[in-house]
Amino acid sequence: MKSDKYENNEYYRMQNLPYEKFISYGSKSLTDSELLAILLRTGTRGIGVKELAETVLSKTARYGNGLLGLYHVPLKELQQIDGIGKVKAIQLKTIAELCTRMAQARAKGKLSFHNPKTVADYYMERFRHENVEYIMLLLFDSGLHLIEESILSKGTVNASLVSPREVFIHAFQAQAAGIMLLHNHPGGNPIPSENDIKVTERIEQIGILADIPLYDHIIIGDNKYFSFKESRLMAGMPYSGSVIQEREG
Repeated sequence: MKSDKYENNEYYRMQNLPYEKFISYGSKSLTDSELLAILLRTGTRGIGVKELAETVLSKTARYGNGLLGLYHVPLKELQQIDGIGKVKAIQLKTIAELCTRMAQARAKGKLSFHNPKTVADYYMERFRHENVEYIMLLLFDSGLHLIEESILSKGTVNASLVSPREVFIHAFQAQAAGIMLLHNHPGGNPIPSENDIKVTERIEQIGILADIPLYDHIIIGDNKYFSFKESRLMAGMPYSGSVIQEREG
């Protein structure tokens, strides 16, 4: 039982009651566990909600630092935590998905397919959390307006190959005037592999012959990206930045 000394201590209340701390000092004053505590609302027998939130972050830490672990942790594993039933586990996974969608919605307002950084920012939250490699094809009309996006390949942790033939079948079917490739590196480092470079060169060459140019190939890492256009690894493309770009924000 808490002593009267602590019950009447305003600082103690602020540190242990996230709702009160939010009201007094604002959301930015809250730790990750305190934010989770507000969303969880209640603890369980013998465990306060703040302690429960701290336990959740501790148990999910191996999947990523801080709140990032919530995105990767399996639903069933969350339910193994004392005090986290099916409903609370779903709430936690929903929070992770909402954070991802909010980040993407924010990036969409700045999206310009003329600017590799804005493209990388927009697709960053969709792909940087994935544990396997995805390759996406973006198809454009003559005004560089997106008309279709398609997942060409979902690979293993190490690599995923894309067929130039498959790329241009999609492009011809959509009557695209230009294309862009985008894929993620699950390890977080966006530096292209030798295979990435070779495949990009082949697709670029075929695109020139087919009059459907490859505008860029962007590799997504963990808050970093690599643009073949910016790195001057594509013919006729002007240099407009450093090879590896850090994502802002």
